[in-house]
Amino acid sequence: MRIGILAVQGCVEPHHSHLEKLGVEMVHIRYPEDCANISGYIIPGGESTTMLKLIRINELQEKLASEWKLKPVWGICAGAILIAQKVTSPEQFSFGLIDYEIARNAYGSQIMSHYGEVAGYKVAFIRAPKIMWCNPALKILATHSETPAWVANDKVMATTFHPELNNLTPSPMHRYFVENYCANV
Repeated sequence: MRIGILAVQGCVEPHHSHLEKLGVEMVHIRYPEDCANISGYIIPGGESTTMLKLIRINELQEKLASEWKLKPVWGICAGAILIAQKVTSPEQFSFGLIDYEIARNAYGSQIMSHYGEVAGYKVAFIRAPKIMWCNPALKILATHSETPAWVANDKVMATTFHPELNNLTPSPMHRYFVENYCANV
């Protein structure tokens, strides 16, 4: 199994140990040709506007849009922003893969970043977004501060936090994505 991780910017490398523990190969996606034979995609945390700029510079937007319609996708923090139906604070382009509205940097500035527990696992909320509204048909797998923090539909999963920064591998979120989304691709 090969999981492609968008590697134009952001928190890429920490995912390696989580995926390796699950017996999964991690492939860095920087250019359209890197998308060959991928079972699923991870869009890591980072800075969503910078990611969008680099996606365009590397001529990835069209390829990713078509791949992400066909394959499982997990958006993490900035990745959760890039897959949203609607982005606020401020508005920006997104790929519209999952039906929710998300507010960027909803917990405040960098100094407001914090750790929390989601599904009994310690995770980092780094300038984290908040899901402000989600379609009732979405599966809410976990909340944080009474707000959906881990949601999914039949092909797309989103987390507003970083599970990859915990050294206890694999994270329950990595395991869930691999076993429930990518194993049958």
